Amino acid sequence: MSIKFKKTVGIGDATLLTGVSQKQLRSWESRFFPEPDRVVCGERAYRRYTQADIELIQKIKQYRDQGYTLEAAAKFANKEVLKNA
Repeated sequence: MSIKFKKTVGIGDATLLTGVSQKQLRSWESRFFPEPDRVVCGERAYRRYTQADIELIQKIKQYRDQGYTLEAAAKFANKEVLKNA
């Protein structure tokens, strides 16, 4: 599934596009890929995911669904995304 968009999306839309829960995304961020940009509104900071972020998350999920550990899935996905960049 390849969704094309110009703007960034929030964490709720990111979960809909990737099938990865918000809790999983927050957990994965600190360990397996850079934290997304944030938009500050008052005292809150909201995550904003780019198309590249969404594609990376989808690749990680694809490898996870194939039975890879999260660490291996992130490693393979990052290599694949860098290769295609």
